[in-house]
Amino acid sequence: MAKRKRQTVAVSEAAPEPMPTKKTKASDAAPKQKPTKTKPKTTTTTTTTTTKTPTPTNDKPSLITGPAVPETIQIVAGSYDRVLHGFTASISTTGELDFADTFLFNAHASAIRCVAISPPTAPLPNQTQKVLLASGSTDERIQVYNLSAHPPSRRNQKLTASVAPRPILENAKNRELGTLLHHESTVNALHFPTRSKLLSASDDSSVAVTRTRDWAMLSAIRAPKAKAQGRPSGDTAVFGGAPSGVNDFAVHPSMKLMISVSKGERCMRLWNLVTGKKAGVLSFGREMLQELGEGRYATGEARRVVWGSADGADEFAVGFDKGLVVFGMDSVPKCRVLGGAGAKAKGKIHQFGYLTLDEAAGLTVLGVATEDGRIAFYSTRSEDITSPTPEAQGEKEEEKREKTTTKTAGKGEEGEEEEDGAEKDKKANKQEEPASLPVAKFVGQVGGRADGVSSRIKDFALMKSTASPDLVYAVGASSDSRVRIWLLSVEDLRRRILAKEPAGEETMGKLAGTYETHNRITCMAGYLMIPRPDGVEDSEDEDEEDEEESDQEEDSESDAA
Repeated sequence: MAKRKRQTVAVSEAAPEPMPTKKTKASDAAPKQKPTKTKPKTTTTTTTTTTKTPTPTNDKPSLITGPAVPETIQIVAGSYDRVLHGFTASISTTGELDFADTFLFNAHASAIRCVAISPPTAPLPNQTQKVLLASGSTDERIQVYNLSAHPPSRRNQKLTASVAPRPILENAKNRELGTLLHHESTVNALHFPTRSKLLSASDDSSVAVTRTRDWAMLSAIRAPKAKAQGRPSGDTAVFGGAPSGVNDFAVHPSMKLMISVSKGERCMRLWNLVTGKKAGVLSFGREMLQELGEGRYATGEARRVVWGSADGADEFAVGFDKGLVVFGMDSVPKCRVLGGAGAKAKGKIHQFGYLTLDEAAGLTVLGVATEDGRIAFYSTRSEDITSPTPEAQGEKEEEKREKTTTKTAGKGEEGEEEEDGAEKDKKANKQEEPASLPVAKFVGQVGGRADGVSSRIKDFALMKSTASPDLVYAVGASSDSRVRIWLLSVEDLRRRILAKEPAGEETMGKLAGTYETHNRITCMAGYLMIPRPDGVEDSEDEDEEDEEESDQEEDSESDAA
């Protein structure tokens, strides 16, 4: 009955005022028609904006997509927290990334300094392939692990997803093999020239050569300890406690030559790997060190060394704190990267490496990880090397003249004549006039503030896609515990190298994804995983068979060598 009363009241209210109700209906209808007219206008404006927006973005980033076939990258990050964190990045055909943890090893008793990954085993029918992982730390030990070269199976992914907050893909082959105690101090560098050999450098001034078949040390290359020269008088180091040790080494692709750089030495040493003896010593000139930002009180020691190629010829790059120098096979400085007059104001160089774009054409790029969170790419071809401008050279000469005049003014107060001071200035300028090094061409960069990267990049890896030859993966590990993956185009890099004008400071490529490791990263390594053979799964029995077969292969390789 209450409902009927409400209906009668509604009718009685509507009866005396019929006109307002009609007006309200008309007023309601009118605005309904207006937005229908305005709606197509808004759509037209949006369509015009959408047609305008792709035009500036059609250059490079929009053209970069994922691989033709989904691929997986295995990434291993070492940290100050003594943890080896392994995870995979699955890249779809659209360029989207899916991260999953594969292992987490409490590897060492102190901070991890370096990691290295060996080449995979030879493919065999109905057998899986493996790689070796080695990590070095300040605890004087080298940990060795066995990793699978194939993407992990996703059979138990749903079970682990219900328990863990992040996706986990376990692999039965990811396990520890043992510990090497070949060194007596901090391990600084590791490298697998082949699967059968492991080279390691330490602060005990030695480079150990280890055979992976039985993990026996075949030989040790002893570098001389540096003498304490130019150290401050207030240094409280004990007798014989001057900084010593091998910072880094690089093996030539022919496996016959090695270059090493040590602490406290302003030189690099060449070693004959056939005889295991020293082949020569190349000292760094004072003028070259000054151009790289190595001042009077700096150590002047090289931090890293890497082999590469350009124009079809081999070359090597030697890195310092503020810059690096590229040498030819004649051991003559070819060009420099970074450094220069403003090297003191710029940040450090943490890592660098070569990437071959086209072997036939001899196109390569040199990637450099900087303090401001960038991976900058440079071309070291002879055509792309430019000599410093005469204005910069004039500024250097003026600075040197000012320094010499201040020195002579001080001596003049002591009673020396001005003419004698001017003659001494001329002699000093003739003796200390530097031959400025040419500068490598800047090609482009990824990262930086444009991509939201503010912390330094400690390590990075460059790898070409096997499914899409025009695709390059750039994996960078920052000290803020994050790992980022960029997608680069080989054609874009080629176009930038062959361009006559230098590239701008805008970022290139596409930031595909970022992964949080929750550990302060110190080093990183990665490799592109091999597709799993059909009908083959990981098991403990297969692991034992693979080890026996790999040992036979290594024996045959060592006998052939």
